[in-house]
Amino acid sequence: MIPTYPPNKNPSLVTLPIQPHTPLMSTALLSHGGPPLDDDDTHTPPWGRNGIGRYFEWAAAKKRAFEAPFDIAKLRAQRAALIGLTYQEYVLEILERGRYLNTSDGLRIAEIVSRRGVRY
Repeated sequence: MIPTYPPNKNPSLVTLPIQPHTPLMSTALLSHGGPPLDDDDTHTPPWGRNGIGRYFEWAAAKKRAFEAPFDIAKLRAQRAALIGLTYQEYVLEILERGRYLNTSDGLRIAEIVSRRGVRY
């Protein structure tokens, strides 16, 4: 049994032409105005031009290496400030050499500070 519907009483809908199919869409209608999907030659992604490789694995490993419980991180930050290093420099020295620097390690601290770039 096919349901029957009453005729449409809205005059504005009656006057609309019936289109048998939708018109073909142009590329202008499909664009939402976002950036182009092609790579820009001037842009270099964080992992470089040679593919992703192990970038995300190294990023996760670095994050895990620098993470520490709050109390330990606070103590390291205080010690680093006391000897004139940043937290990252102090933790990197612990990870690379296994040494906890103090004020008597002036020569090594001077080497680390001399390797710094220009900081603003």
